Amino acid sequence: MLFDGVCNLCNGTVSFILRHERAPTLRFASLQSDAARALLTRAGLDPGTIHTIVLIEGGEAWVRSDAALRIAGHLRAPWRWGRVLRVVPRAIRDACYRVIATHRYRLFGRRDTCTVPAPEAAARFVDRGPAERTPV
Repeated sequence: MLFDGVCNLCNGTVSFILRHERAPTLRFASLQSDAARALLTRAGLDPGTIHTIVLIEGGEAWVRSDAALRIAGHLRAPWRWGRVLRVVPRAIRDACYRVIATHRYRLFGRRDTCTVPAPEAAARFVDRGPAERTPV
């Protein structure tokens, strides 16, 4: 899962996933990291234009609400039940996603540096990117 490493909402989401994941299968990288740029390029996405959550799974890249709903499938109940929102047309889901994403810094704030994962979760982070301070 690739996420905006300076976004408080995104970092909170990663912390939430780490606490509620059924099995520790997801790995994480901030969009600001070299690892994320390489993964995006390999998936056929332009790292310079991606500013949203990305899930790369089974060789396929999922973005915005599709990524969020696939990630929900990795969580324990009741959180995984959010996958039922797949019945909502993608255009509507992504429109709602974009509203939150557009205002995420204003609503939730941002950090000056990417987050450092807690020691017990550090192995799940592919590349932490620039100097980081705050544990997830």
